[in-house]
Amino acid sequence: MPEFGVRYAEPQPHKIRIGAEITARRGAFRNNLATVAVTLECPEQEVSIVEEDFSSQVKEVTYRDLQGGARQMLISIPFLTDGATARAVVTFEVKTRPILPPDETASLRIPARVPKSLRRFTLGSPYIEVRHNRIRSLARELEKEVADGATDWQRVEAIYDHVLEVAEYAEGPDKSAIDTLRDGVADCQGRSALFIALCRASKVPARMVWVDGHCYPEFYLEHDDGQGSWYPCESAGDRAFGEMPIARTILQKGDKFRVPERPREWLRYASDYFIGVPTPGAGAPKVRYIREQVVQ
Repeated sequence: MPEFGVRYAEPQPHKIRIGAEITARRGAFRNNLATVAVTLECPEQEVSIVEEDFSSQVKEVTYRDLQGGARQMLISIPFLTDGATARAVVTFEVKTRPILPPDETASLRIPARVPKSLRRFTLGSPYIEVRHNRIRSLARELEKEVADGATDWQRVEAIYDHVLEVAEYAEGPDKSAIDTLRDGVADCQGRSALFIALCRASKVPARMVWVDGHCYPEFYLEHDDGQGSWYPCESAGDRAFGEMPIARTILQKGDKFRVPERPREWLRYASDYFIGVPTPGAGAPKVRYIREQVVQ
């Protein structure tokens, strides 16, 4: 279902294979479960299954949603003998639409009251230190620098431009918002974290979008009638604010997830994961996660 107020270009269809191969080594394993992040159904992306490839050891493949922003494939393998390989791979057809800039922005507002379902996107999360003094202080400074009469869209745009100015883009390790601000250099993840932290400190809901091989932020504004929309912006390459000209495969939206298998951890990304019970003396199994674009 298209998101209210957002304009889309024509969908760009493609296929992607996602799954896992697990090989038992130096002993058998039982009660095996692999969780694999799969493509996300969202306003700009439609997802359908076109092919399934499951080996005989696989009992069941199911799916679950996490906090509305991630979808996982659950691969259940009751028993895997020494040297055997279990395989579960699904081919998805994905139709992703680039997002065009809005027709007009003067009517867009920072929510006076953030909907309950979106409040988590105004709080801190892993790598996004919203309440850090440097983040809050910088957010106040940027607000003061915005010209009188500026729209809320222009206020958010000022945050975006400041991040591009103070954080030079360079490939490297993932960084938090504070680390990015301190170092003055970061990749797409660090730049996105800093933008999201500053937005949230300015009462603007914002979140991470994880795509195949990349990530970028998006922010939430409301129209005069109270209906809201999410707007993306690019964190690497050419400047793109409030639009996403490239149709990338979207995997997750959000930056604070909980999964049942890891109940004590807050995850910024619901990553691929494997658990199993070895027989006495068995070595660690070899696990290969599969996520590959299908060349057509």
